[in-house]
Amino acid sequence: TLLLKNKSERVKRTVLLSLAAVIFVLGVVRRINGLILMDEFLFNKFLRIMLPRPGCAISCWLVIIALIVNKRFFYNFASTVGILCATIFFAYPSAGFTNELILFENLYSILTHALFLVIAVCFITYKFTDFKYDSIWKEGICFGVMLLYVFLEIFVFKIEPDPFYFMRDNEVQEIVGMGYGLYLPLYLVFNFVYVNAFYFIPRLKKSKS
Repeated sequence: TLLLKNKSERVKRTVLLSLAAVIFVLGVVRRINGLILMDEFLFNKFLRIMLPRPGCAISCWLVIIALIVNKRFFYNFASTVGILCATIFFAYPSAGFTNELILFENLYSILTHALFLVIAVCFITYKFTDFKYDSIWKEGICFGVMLLYVFLEIFVFKIEPDPFYFMRDNEVQEIVGMGYGLYLPLYLVFNFVYVNAFYFIPRLKKSKS
């Protein structure tokens, strides 16, 4: 952000598109590798390889799609999801840093998380985002579509048990040591406060200026 502070929006977009292209290439390589290693063709296994499954993989595609769509509401949506997923990953990684040796899967996880975190933050610092309550319904639709996709993953395709850690007995619940009856309400409140912070803080700054 500091290096490109005085550059045009076109230059900034070109840099972010280049970073997104790296994510895309890594994703293609990973999927080709998965298809090669697949001993027998099973449709469910094919979907597991081809579709983005956990929240972090979904975030990779969100930042890529945001740069293609090039609309402020989608930059808003991609940045909020991406920053949250990457922050949780680097705070307590369940992939990437979990093996004694850094294999391709580990390298893929570390690089993609770092890249989509940088892109998501730059969406905000490059002023591609515009968090306003007046247009929050557009982001709300995006969240609804993502939630529908997540439920399809869990209950229809059955390729990922819990992409965003809201199902019973998930990894985060075990780490914090809460019963599900307390965990789920706190989970919903946290996400509500987190998303609203992106809209409330700019509004608070404007009201004080």
